[in-house]
Amino acid sequence: MNQLTIKLFADGAVLDEMVAAYRSGVVKGFTTNPSLMRKAGIVDYEAFAMEAVARIPDMPISFEVFSDDFEIMEREARKIAGWGDQVYIKIPVMNARGESSIPLIRKLSAEGFSLNITAVLTVEQVEQTVAAFAPGTKNIVSVFAGRIADSGVDPMPYMKQAAAICNSAAGTELLWASSRELLNIFQAQECGCDIITCTPDILGKLPQIGKDLWQISLETVNMFAKDSKQSGYSILSAG
Repeated sequence: MNQLTIKLFADGAVLDEMVAAYRSGVVKGFTTNPSLMRKAGIVDYEAFAMEAVARIPDMPISFEVFSDDFEIMEREARKIAGWGDQVYIKIPVMNARGESSIPLIRKLSAEGFSLNITAVLTVEQVEQTVAAFAPGTKNIVSVFAGRIADSGVDPMPYMKQAAAICNSAAGTELLWASSRELLNIFQAQECGCDIITCTPDILGKLPQIGKDLWQISLETVNMFAKDSKQSGYSILSAG
């Protein structure tokens, strides 16, 4: 863990897991999204958000707008901003019709709101987003490196370019989003990312960092042996 300089954010919407991550002292912030909230069974968005802010009072938390209409999205953004000083308003880089969110981003940023622009995948989107931020504001650009990799493309060159662009704007941080495995933390750090979001499963693997590979091999074999015994399978008696 000592070799990590990148900030770890916990990604999720299960409040008990968020609080546990907060108390662990490992994470430096939190992200949520509509899909995670739906999976967690959240029925009252504002009540969930207010409880999260109350129980995690001194770390950044990103809450996302839900609407696909820019006018309503703006109203939602203004309401989210009132949920706490540490709150970032999460806005997708475009709506479901492929229409750019840049005009709304520019408008909200000019008023000093802290924004987290999400679902970013291209270098052009990073450039346009960073250009829309007002000087003196705090912002996050969430590039979905995991989804870039899902397309069969190495995300590392993209993330390095994105880091250079974000680093040119004071107050703007680059976030490696949609992480898939523990290795992504080191990849994100190598690229110059400021933040990486991690699921509880990935955070749970942090003790594996630096572990002897022979020991992991032994533990794996022991797992296979335990599962084989519990399964009741038999090869020799089958004949």
